[in-house]
Amino acid sequence: MSKKILISAPYMIPVLDRFRAVFEHYGLDLVVPNVEERMEAEDLLEYAGDIDGAITGDDRFNDNVLKAFAPRLKVISKWGTGIDSIDQAAAQKLGVDIRNTPGAFTNPVADSVLAYILAFARQTPWLDKSLKSGGWAKVPGRALRECTLGVIGVGEIGKSVLQRAKAFDMHLIGNDIVEIDSDFIAATDLEMTSLEELLGQSDFVSLNCSLNPSSHHILNAERIRLMKSSAVIINTARGSLIEEQALIEALKDDRLAGAGLDVFEDEPLPKNSPLRTMEQVLLAPHNANSSPEAWEAVHWNTIRNLLSGLDIEHNDLDPKDYPA
Repeated sequence: MSKKILISAPYMIPVLDRFRAVFEHYGLDLVVPNVEERMEAEDLLEYAGDIDGAITGDDRFNDNVLKAFAPRLKVISKWGTGIDSIDQAAAQKLGVDIRNTPGAFTNPVADSVLAYILAFARQTPWLDKSLKSGGWAKVPGRALRECTLGVIGVGEIGKSVLQRAKAFDMHLIGNDIVEIDSDFIAATDLEMTSLEELLGQSDFVSLNCSLNPSSHHILNAERIRLMKSSAVIINTARGSLIEEQALIEALKDDRLAGAGLDVFEDEPLPKNSPLRTMEQVLLAPHNANSSPEAWEAVHWNTIRNLLSGLDIEHNDLDPKDYPA
């Protein structure tokens, strides 16, 4: 009997045809729902009890969903890094293997953070808009060496952001719940400090931590009030790291200069979100991981993770046998 695989990863579905021969080779039947960004719990429940493995995006595999999929479901192979949408304790209890591809998007995400910083510091999008509408106004900008960058979460991506910012001679401060290697601190002239001090000192605050119960709404209304009115928040990690309504209110009241947001509490970002109409906000549709090289590697590693979780031998799997 062939195994059934749910494919719901929105980055993989558009290019799935080139991988169908791989799944056929290993005797896997595919179930491919229509997915825009993620599947909610009620969407997933339609497939409960009929799936052996899943390649997912940020689908809501909560406790109830996992119980409904058990005991047939053996593995959830996450396309990408973050697994915060999966109830990991429930999965472990039910014997569902969770696999992901850590570190896959370090470079494109770090590049995206620097793109936001440069855009706000040099005011490039607004200068372009003004000139194209007939203006010739001189808009004040800042050199990055005049600015302080605060990074919340000095993990692999946070370190890459700081290394890039170091090349621009920015003043660098960081905050993390774990001790950071002293060699890295010395090499980047990084100052580790409390979250409150970081928020009060930074011209740019970049969120690069994972989402978990302790980091949910790490930037809430109280902490946003600690920031300079000239400061900019950049979030390329997870939307729920920020209390979104508190951010909106701070932007409306000019208590923040701007925000660069690639992720949101609700995705896709609702059409009626005030963020869509704010001139001082730069938005992107959860796209900071964009990189042909990174995406290709994740496609194949996600397939390998699925096969391993199903105990299917795949030493013969060679991407060269399945050219794009």
